[in-house]
Amino acid sequence: MYRKRFDGMNCSIARALDEVGEWWTLLIVRECTQGTTRFDEFQTRLGIARNVLAARLDRLIELNIVERFPLPERANTFGYRLTDKGSELYPVLVALMQWGDRWLAPKGKPPVALVDHSSGEPVEPIAVQGKSGRSLGFRDVRFAPGPGATKTTQAMIHGRNERVLGESGSK
Repeated sequence: MYRKRFDGMNCSIARALDEVGEWWTLLIVRECTQGTTRFDEFQTRLGIARNVLAARLDRLIELNIVERFPLPERANTFGYRLTDKGSELYPVLVALMQWGDRWLAPKGKPPVALVDHSSGEPVEPIAVQGKSGRSLGFRDVRFAPGPGATKTTQAMIHGRNERVLGESGSK
């Protein structure tokens, strides 16, 4: 089945989905954050077909999200670990987990809790915050053209902000 590509879209969310939007990809990244390194471990823990896993790992290596490294305890065998780029997906995984815990956990009971390793205290929910530390929702922020905005993106942002300002002024 052909999947639409978003690489021509001037949107960081769309481009990120091109790289990590396939569900096995984020589950492989999740496994890396939990110490999984060997191909057979990924396959067992995820229940993923070997050919699918091999293709996903190859793609993650190509995208510099995962890297292969030689396993010293096993000759001619490689492991997989996150690169810096891959490690920066951790907050994305935590945000998805916290959303799933809130809205999808059976009987409201999350299967896993995240705790600070050093203190044992539960981690705070991921939040978008202003400079003051105040939590912000999507109604509290607006888009502004960034340094990579095209003229089309600038016009789209301007049009959306005009519409939002018009709606808020009429209430």
